[in-house]
Amino acid sequence: MRPPLADAFLRPAVLGVLNVTPDSFSDGGEHLELEAALAQARRLVEEGAALVDVGAESTRPGSGGVTADEELRRLEPVLEGLAGMPFSVDTSKAEVARHALDAGAAMINDVTALRGDPDLAGVIADAGAYLCLMHMLGEPRTMQEDPQYDDVVAEVAAFLEARLAAAVAAGIPEEYVCLDPGIGFGKTVEHNVELLARLDEVVALGRPVMIGVSRKRFLASLLGDPARDRTVAGVTAGLAALDGGAWGLRVHDVRPHADALLMRSAIGAAR
Repeated sequence: MRPPLADAFLRPAVLGVLNVTPDSFSDGGEHLELEAALAQARRLVEEGAALVDVGAESTRPGSGGVTADEELRRLEPVLEGLAGMPFSVDTSKAEVARHALDAGAAMINDVTALRGDPDLAGVIADAGAYLCLMHMLGEPRTMQEDPQYDDVVAEVAAFLEARLAAAVAAGIPEEYVCLDPGIGFGKTVEHNVELLARLDEVVALGRPVMIGVSRKRFLASLLGDPARDRTVAGVTAGLAALDGGAWGLRVHDVRPHADALLMRSAIGAAR
């Protein structure tokens, strides 16, 4: 038996993003070569990542998805090289998850919240693995086409509560599950800001909450310049999420987040 997810990693946990895709929104193509991918994985761990979160299928707005065979073709060489490193895998396919968990993945990060593949929950339950359930409006191909909510926070929280119940009914222990409100996945700039401002309403569901704001387009919109570096804005949004009760951050740039968390902890300890 694994410990509860909330106790398995230092809080706040930082997940370092490793995309082995040609078309991810911010780093597509940078780590397609095996040695580049493994060098980046080692760098993320050295800089303080609790897990390297590996994705082999882009979920950027407008992306169309890939087959399980293609996803595995990209992923399997990297999985072999990650032996001994703590890692999770970002996938919604049962076949891909099975290979990842057999290779030692600690967690499956599913952007469809177990809606994309009816067999995925059973694979995770049988492996006794951790699971991150994320909210997404629609699918990546269409999610940013005029997303509408009456109350984005209430609707996202209700969705996550229902998907958590589905995961538990499928045999996944509740204490193994974290929740992600899906910043940027079928949300406007205003929706994203509202979710961060009222994150306590998602935290109130009682599960660890993961936040992914790193490098996302809404940061550039708020900065007023799509070409501006988004790192500082992302770190600031991440710290605000932690103040709102988030358990962890999923980020591309581990070092600046780790440095900010160190300073936050030192100041907090001195108060």
